[in-house]
Amino acid sequence: MIWAAVLAASLGCFLLKLLGWSVPASWLERERLQRAAVLLPVPLLAGLVVVQAFAGDRELVVDARAAGLGVGVVLVLLRAPFLLVVVAAAATAALLRAAG
Repeated sequence: MIWAAVLAASLGCFLLKLLGWSVPASWLERERLQRAAVLLPVPLLAGLVVVQAFAGDRELVVDARAAGLGVGVVLVLLRAPFLLVVVAAAATAALLRAAG
């Protein structure tokens, strides 16, 4: 169900970008459309992160991926460099999986 929404939103983004080549510029300069185009990638990416971190075979799974995501969130809140965030989150998940 969630993947259908993600795919539909992705298709909508693609079609919006495709229409940008054929729609008159005056239509694209509407404030509402510009706000939607700017804000749409944020919830799409957040949805993908949540699905990848907590999805199982039709059930909610809290495992090493969730801990890695938590470490990543803390480091982002502390304004750590992006590379450090990614490496620390991956290392946390890997160490927890290796530990058992």
